[in-house]
Amino acid sequence: MLIRLLRTYLRPYRKPIALLVLLQFLQTCATLYLPTLNADIIDNGVVNGDTGYILSYGALMIGISLAQVVCNIGAVYYGARTASALGRDMRAAVFGRVQSFSAREVGHFGAPSLITRTTNDVQQVQMLALMTFTLMVSAPIMCVGGIVLALGLDVPLSAVLVAVVPVLGICVTLIVRRLRPLFRSMQERLDTVNRVLREQITGNRVIRAFVRDEYEQQRFRKANTDLTAMSLGTGNLLALMFPIVMTVVNMSSIAVVWFGAHRIDSGGMQIGDLTAFLAYLMQIVMSVMMATFMFMMVPRAEVCAERIQEVLDTESSVVPPKAPVLELRRHGQLEIRGAGFRYPGAEEPVLKGIDLMALPGETTAVIGSTGSGKSTLLGLVPRLFDATDGRVLVDGEDVAGIDPKVLARTVGLVPQKPYLFAGTVATNLRYGNPDATDEELWHALEVAQAKEFVQGLENGLDAPIAQGGTNVSGGQRQRLAIARTLVQRPEIYLFDDSFSALDYATDAALRAALSQETAEATVVIVAQRVATIRDADRIVVLDEGRVVGTGRHQELMADNETYREIVLSQLTEAEAA
Repeated sequence: MLIRLLRTYLRPYRKPIALLVLLQFLQTCATLYLPTLNADIIDNGVVNGDTGYILSYGALMIGISLAQVVCNIGAVYYGARTASALGRDMRAAVFGRVQSFSAREVGHFGAPSLITRTTNDVQQVQMLALMTFTLMVSAPIMCVGGIVLALGLDVPLSAVLVAVVPVLGICVTLIVRRLRPLFRSMQERLDTVNRVLREQITGNRVIRAFVRDEYEQQRFRKANTDLTAMSLGTGNLLALMFPIVMTVVNMSSIAVVWFGAHRIDSGGMQIGDLTAFLAYLMQIVMSVMMATFMFMMVPRAEVCAERIQEVLDTESSVVPPKAPVLELRRHGQLEIRGAGFRYPGAEEPVLKGIDLMALPGETTAVIGSTGSGKSTLLGLVPRLFDATDGRVLVDGEDVAGIDPKVLARTVGLVPQKPYLFAGTVATNLRYGNPDATDEELWHALEVAQAKEFVQGLENGLDAPIAQGGTNVSGGQRQRLAIARTLVQRPEIYLFDDSFSALDYATDAALRAALSQETAEATVVIVAQRVATIRDADRIVVLDEGRVVGTGRHQELMADNETYREIVLSQLTEAEAA
């Protein structure tokens, strides 16, 4: 999976990669040539007392060293740029894929896991690529070149290498095989820490209200301790790597010096050759150590690559149409025919055989008990998820065949939990219509009964809004979300219990202003509060995912027991009449 991911996203950077491989090859060749020059200086210059030979070959060594430094700088430069570009492209790809997900796919992965995959997981793969470009490319060249040159110096002494390299390889392989499952568990526990922390930050007010600070601290402590324990277990294995390698290196150096001394004593080898052989041994071992360092990173990067690829391979259940409808009649007629929806793996569908017609100039209300599928029904219209049965039509066209941008311009949704983005009041209101003027923004705020409180803010439209709108109240957040949809000016307005945080006076004023603003549009309101929907042109009653009644308030009060129970749970018989 790791190779597949790297092959896909490194393909556009073949030329920089080829150049850095060439530079790494040149600098490694220079590194391998220096011990040979040093041996010549010792054997032919120092031993014979030839100062001119020493100076001339010393100058050559300086020149080669400078070339080595230049090539190394170039290789690191191109390697860092390519690795950074790889990380950028992978993050963009994961973000783009997540943006295409419906609510179903987002719920499957979970927001904390998607955040970890987009940031930490991509960073691990990027770091592996950087280490590969700066270390791993030169390691095999240095290892093979060092072995060849060592054999050229003294074949009998090279028998030490035959024992050293396999021992190192076996030790590294045994440790790496145990690291891979530990790294997967570590990434999963990192997901858990992100989830717990995200819940505690988002639900801070609830925690304080119920005085559950100590309980939440224990939750975070447990998640943090689990991650720490797993990290320590991984670290203990990694800690074994370098002592084992260094032990093998030191033992092999002792063996080379021991047997090399006997070779020199017997006249089969010169002192300079022994010095060069030791240098090549160190270079060979260093290349193995670089490979070892890479192998330490590979298991974690491989796990991260699998998690990234899992997101990239997941297709959204809301598929863009191949031949999209690019223009609608712009009437705003909404029709739902026999629609049903079932979550994957659920025993029962959330919606079953829903039929609904909403016409321009009318207000259609949807009411039902908690869990009856009201919000799910509204989510089918803007394609937050697709109906698993039946059809949803806008102006006679199935929403699955309409271009997403056209559908977004036609349908405006005010969700049950309105979300405001970090920025200003103006940037949030212009989210659906970037070209809206300040006059249009103030008009939308006035209709949404939010003009007064926005005028009271310092800087007015330019007043800052915190992430999620946490610096304004729930009612203000709802009114700003309604104003944002009004600025968009769609043909179909969907209000998903969008008045629940408003007091009765503000609710009544807002509905009165909305009725004038949306007089020619199609309005669908989901509400728990009967007072909000009792004057609707059409009321649809949902019960356990089915339509059990349709009509006006008085008709349903007389004929529909489910609606009557809902009304009388909030109003007296006289108020209901």
